[in-house]
Amino acid sequence: MSPADDERRGPPPIKAWTYVLPNGWTVLAGRTDADNDRLSLKIAKANDWWFHVKGRPGSHVVLQVPAGETPTKEDLEQAAAVAAYHSKVRDANQVAVNGTEARYVSKPRGAKSGTVAIRKERTFVVKPGVPQAG
Repeated sequence: MSPADDERRGPPPIKAWTYVLPNGWTVLAGRTDADNDRLSLKIAKANDWWFHVKGRPGSHVVLQVPAGETPTKEDLEQAAAVAAYHSKVRDANQVAVNGTEARYVSKPRGAKSGTVAIRKERTFVVKPGVPQAG
């Protein structure tokens, strides 16, 4: 197999934890810096929501919002709780998580993998957790 064959196939599939909220919407959490980049900058659509624990290492989390839909405060808080869970402060009772529409997430020129800049963020204070399957 040649390098050109690899290019045609594109990058390997993203490795992300996947959760389904009670309303049926999907939340994705990146596992590595490279996955966080792809999730935040390539996979997330403009109207999806992006989350990251404030000021600490953690996964980039994307709430996939169906076209024409608007997430409720509860939807946003549930996705923020996933971001808190996939961070270094998972065991805290309350965690501050920044969230914004994915359209406001960008990569600064020359920034290392997993680094983004955000605008128009809101801060959610949540208890870390993930939706229970069931």
